[in-house]
Amino acid sequence: MVDTLKDPALDHFMARLAPGAAVLDLGCGPGNASAVMAAAGFAVTAVDASAEMVKLAARIEGIEARQARFDEITEIDAYDGIWASFSLLHAPRADFPGHLAALRGALRPGGVLCLGMKLGEGEKVDSIGRFYSYYSEDELRSLLEAAGFSVADTRVTTVTGMAGKPEPSISVMADG
Repeated sequence: MVDTLKDPALDHFMARLAPGAAVLDLGCGPGNASAVMAAAGFAVTAVDASAEMVKLAARIEGIEARQARFDEITEIDAYDGIWASFSLLHAPRADFPGHLAALRGALRPGGVLCLGMKLGEGEKVDSIGRFYSYYSEDELRSLLEAAGFSVADTRVTTVTGMAGKPEPSISVMADG
């Protein structure tokens, strides 16, 4: 699991935002990254499909937390930044382009998306029953560009997920 307090991608993302920027933490989990961003002075909206995770995130001071699925992100020009760290990898591949288009619409002009994904091919269920969609770096770049993003930076690394297995992953910084 990534320690968001020492996450270079989160630091890089926050450095690209203006003070007080409105940020969507998509798939916020318990709100670890939301807490870091709120403490840095950003206006954070934390969203997760899990009621339990939203309840945990809502305990963090300075965060608006709400329950929503990826397909329920319908705001237009609402955010300066969207942090989607290892959340959209749980969306089926067939739905992914639509989710990216909705996120592009939710970003204000000049906004930035940070997308964290596992690298690979196809769709799989891991050893603890969690669904994942995998993409190559080239696929992600093409899908982001088709949704209207411009890829600014990519960083390939290895993460150890909840199943305890190290896997190649990518962090993509894209401008809206």
